[in-house]
Amino acid sequence: MSSIDASTQSSLSRVISLLSPVSRSSPSRSILLPASSSNLSLSVSALSLRNRQRLTAIRSCNSVEGEFQSVEEEEEEDDLAGIEDDVESDFEDVDDENLDVDQLELEAEKAVREYSLSLSQELKIEEEPIGEKETRGRKKKRESIKAVNKPDHLLPKVSIVGRPNVGKSALFNRLVGGNRAIVVDEPGVTRDRLYGRAFWGAIEFMVIDTGGVITVSKSPTDVMEQQLSVSTTIGMEGISLASREAAVARMPSMIEKQATVAVEESSVIIFVVDGQAGLNAADVEIGDWLRKNYSHKSIILAVNKCESPRKGLMQASEFWSLGFSPLPISAVSGTGTGELLDLVCSSLGKIEDTDVQNNEEGYVPSIAIVGRPNVGKSSILNALVGEDRTIVSPVSGTTRDAIDTEFEGPDGQKFRLIDTAGIRKRAAVASSGSTTEALSVNRAFRAVRRSDVVALVIEALACITEQDYKIAERIEREGKGCLIVVNKWDTIPNKNQQTTLHYEDDVRTKLRILNWAPIVYSTAIAGNSVDKIIVAASEVEKERSRRLSTATLNQVVHEALAFKSPPRTRGGKRGRLYYCTQAAIRPPTFVFFVNDAKLFPETYRRYMEKQLRSDAGFSGTPIRLLWRSRRKSEKDAGQSPASKPKPNLTHKKLTVAAA
Repeated sequence: MSSIDASTQSSLSRVISLLSPVSRSSPSRSILLPASSSNLSLSVSALSLRNRQRLTAIRSCNSVEGEFQSVEEEEEEDDLAGIEDDVESDFEDVDDENLDVDQLELEAEKAVREYSLSLSQELKIEEEPIGEKETRGRKKKRESIKAVNKPDHLLPKVSIVGRPNVGKSALFNRLVGGNRAIVVDEPGVTRDRLYGRAFWGAIEFMVIDTGGVITVSKSPTDVMEQQLSVSTTIGMEGISLASREAAVARMPSMIEKQATVAVEESSVIIFVVDGQAGLNAADVEIGDWLRKNYSHKSIILAVNKCESPRKGLMQASEFWSLGFSPLPISAVSGTGTGELLDLVCSSLGKIEDTDVQNNEEGYVPSIAIVGRPNVGKSSILNALVGEDRTIVSPVSGTTRDAIDTEFEGPDGQKFRLIDTAGIRKRAAVASSGSTTEALSVNRAFRAVRRSDVVALVIEALACITEQDYKIAERIEREGKGCLIVVNKWDTIPNKNQQTTLHYEDDVRTKLRILNWAPIVYSTAIAGNSVDKIIVAASEVEKERSRRLSTATLNQVVHEALAFKSPPRTRGGKRGRLYYCTQAAIRPPTFVFFVNDAKLFPETYRRYMEKQLRSDAGFSGTPIRLLWRSRRKSEKDAGQSPASKPKPNLTHKKLTVAAA
């Protein structure tokens, strides 16, 4: 020993430091599978990549003399033998021949259904009682009719126009069969174009709800406050007086522009008037406008709010002076809507089967654009589609309904973009007392639920707020893919190469629940980098729909178990993993069958998720890990199903069962 120089002793110390972690805390692990499924079987043990690198480093230390090299090799062999013995002792009680892979796959699917049901009940969205009975009846009738697989833009269109507060949105909901449009007893609720598919018999068509067309004979302030129910002060505190007055003055013209676009692209126009209020000067002006500019189209005059058939004829007779044949209807009770649909379909004609055979629409992912008010959601939608699809205004709460728009990306991929209303704090919505805003927020949450990818928009200067975090938490719990859009990036002064890095660190820190979501910086008003939103959303959707092969999943889990074993309890118990499988996509859901789910603490579950992400990807989508207890007694072939204990199902986010 005394003949060894200082460099040799240094090398030996380094070897011992490399070797010691292997023997102390890096035992190998494996997943045992039945021998009958050879294509899914795994090796009894596997060394992690990092352990192999350590052992390779040991072998490569040639500076140590031969006698110490032989000592190292003996220690290495002892370590390997110890690892193998540890693996065998951990799994010595597991009888892999009694594991039925098919049965485990069925149990995994059942576990996913149970968790999805419990989560949907926990994240229950308040139902709207308006027209529930009628909606259920129309849904049953729709299921019995063969669906026409034709894209929305190829269907004939029917627009609904009229002055404010005549029941256009209620009629829209009646025709499409649901509570798509917000219906409250105040004028000017609908502003943008709202599309919905409707059918009558063998004919399917698109119905377009529009905002109220107003005769601007009063001052802009009177129009906004009285006819549109829009406050010129609430939600506009940070806007200069000149900009506020300009936004107020432009709002009626922007609503009318949206209605004009709907009329121009429609084959049939339903002109709605109020039978209880009687003939109005605005009705006369709208009728003259339709007759003068759209006489080549089919125009149907619907006299709404005629609940009584006997009084309805008397109420409708007043509107003959408009130059159209009036039809008394009631959008709320459904009176006369059958005759209305007969007139609509007679003008549209029947869609031939030959027209739709080669136009089958495949899966079209939906992208919901959500965020706080006035962060630029509508501007992003308009920049993406290249037109003024929705009204953009500094007036807080301009967007009310969830606006669906079909969009085709640069690579030909089709998307359905959903613009939503701004989501304020629940306390702020409740204190305002606005039923319209409460329904708008409800629509936004419903849009998140029916979407595939959510673009969470934040304002660059405002950065992250508490409300942004709550919205992000809702997105993660709904299991939706997500990308973070930092809008109004041009407002950041004195940007340099480090600005983006510092800003991203701040976003990751404050939105740690979405640390897997990509970040896109854009300026929607100027159209800068908005195309990157679609590119990122497309990649997120692909990751959300990806399914790992069994070999890849087994390799990832092997490496994770080999590098870090489940911790032991004070009583010496340790969790054991019998089988794992990916049971679902959108979002990717993995089910782990273990001896006892309580033996896998929350920290270890987060570690397993981190390993799955680092080794297998899944950028931009949440992944769910379900841990299902399966004790040895359950695997006995002679045990009856009735005597089996109820399995323990836990999720990585539910810490009650893991405590």
